[in-house]
Amino acid sequence: MADLKTTYLGLELKNPIIAGASNLVSNVDNLKRMEDAGAAAIVYKTLFEEQIQLERLELDEELSEYEERNAEMINLFPNIEHAGPSEHLMNLRLAKESVKIPLIASLNCVFTETWEEYAKLIQETGVDALELNFYTVPRDNKIESKSIVDQQIETLKAIKQVIKIPVSLKISPFYANPLNVIKQFDQNGSDGMVLFNRFLQPDIDINSETHINHFSTSSSEENLLPLKFAGLLFENILGSICCNSGIHSGNDVIKMILGGADCVQVVSTLYKNKISYIQTMLQDINEWMESKNYYVLEDFKGKLSQKKSNDPFIYKRAQYIDILLKTSDLFKKYQVH
Repeated sequence: MADLKTTYLGLELKNPIIAGASNLVSNVDNLKRMEDAGAAAIVYKTLFEEQIQLERLELDEELSEYEERNAEMINLFPNIEHAGPSEHLMNLRLAKESVKIPLIASLNCVFTETWEEYAKLIQETGVDALELNFYTVPRDNKIESKSIVDQQIETLKAIKQVIKIPVSLKISPFYANPLNVIKQFDQNGSDGMVLFNRFLQPDIDINSETHINHFSTSSSEENLLPLKFAGLLFENILGSICCNSGIHSGNDVIKMILGGADCVQVVSTLYKNKISYIQTMLQDINEWMESKNYYVLEDFKGKLSQKKSNDPFIYKRAQYIDILLKTSDLFKKYQVH
């Protein structure tokens, strides 16, 4: 059998498939199923600052509900600080104890102080690494893009100063020049990049004329964007490259490795095909490698990246020009007359 080992954030993984952050990991039995199916690591679901602040507020309201009912009941319940987030940290610790493979925590905050506080608390749970979920929602046209990037860099630097475990960044593709931003993150201490954050967007119900929120799984077509950037980043940054979004099959994993990724994160395929499907994906990767006489991932990692590709224009704008010049082929394919 082929050797599927890879390295991510300085951690040796038995293969390139990581179970990404989702509600699936909230269940300890699911964590064990992921490990048994062959997942090389697991990213625990993200702790959001909004969740921290909301749970603090709700707890305060619950504890003060019966206060001052009479002169002898000034404070019926004791004050409990950070109970909600403490539950997340407790579950994170239990998750770490439940599996032998690396467990990676995920965090998204607003204020630098909160980032630092919870990065330190998360490290104390014993997790192997921390993924910073740089999820920034555009909401104010007065905020300059540079200020957002500068703040994220400051957050990264601050966290790297207070914790010792590896730190990866899960980012959006919606920067003016993602390659430049990633280079800045890499130079300021990021141990790896996760390409890319998948946003859940609000929708509209035209019958009730109201906003609705819905969970939608990814499609394989979505992996073309992380594939492109993996190919552009290969051997151009020091940190690891992890592709996320639209990784549904063993073939998708192979494509990402050929492009230059060290590993991938999968979520939607676990919902669609069950957790056990990881085993099928690994088997497909192994069979493909054997058919190509590849013994280790390094034999083909980055083979079709920008650095190693025989076509110097494949990652450049000329590719679009080439497609435009071949529109007749598209017309034939889709029977357009």
